Amino acid sequence: MPTEQELSAFLRSVDKRAFKRAQFATQNPDAALDVVQDSMIRLADKYGDHDPAEWPMLFQRILTNAILDWHRRQKVRSAWMSNLSDFQGAGDGEEFDLLETLEIEACSEQLEGADRQLERSQTLAILDGEIQKLPDRQREAFLLRYWEGLDVAETAAVMGCSEGSVKTHCSRATHTLAKALKAQGFDHGHT
Repeated sequence: MPTEQELSAFLRSVDKRAFKRAQFATQNPDAALDVVQDSMIRLADKYGDHDPAEWPMLFQRILTNAILDWHRRQKVRSAWMSNLSDFQGAGDGEEFDLLETLEIEACSEQLEGADRQLERSQTLAILDGEIQKLPDRQREAFLLRYWEGLDVAETAAVMGCSEGSVKTHCSRATHTLAKALKAQGFDHGHT
């Protein structure tokens, strides 16, 4: 039986990433905080006695459902409908993994000067804005895969869709983000 300290430690380890993900989805910091807090309470209430190894996937699924519930409530309240990306397959092509490139570059951050660190923070700020513009399903798949580090199968389970859909959403998202960064003067060869 897991201890309360183990559960608290897990929740602390996911709170910042979960908040960022919810903020992308809701585009409202107060709503994002509510969604994350509700998700944490649901995990503690329903699954606090489960094996801690199960918590990451359970929490991601709970958070996804809480975000979807928030969107449903918004739709009812304001008759607002979000544009979801379609589920048609994308053409095969070479994928450029934007966040992997940024992650590799981040390893040398301690050796960089202030100019390079400023450039990286500007790039990440632009990327942050572009992620917010992605269609909901693309953004969700992208964040689960590259922000949360889930594999394709885990992402499909969390999103309730096929692995092929996850790959399509991620491919479209990375292409859109790479194109947006290139339009801003950045590309994957940029140093």
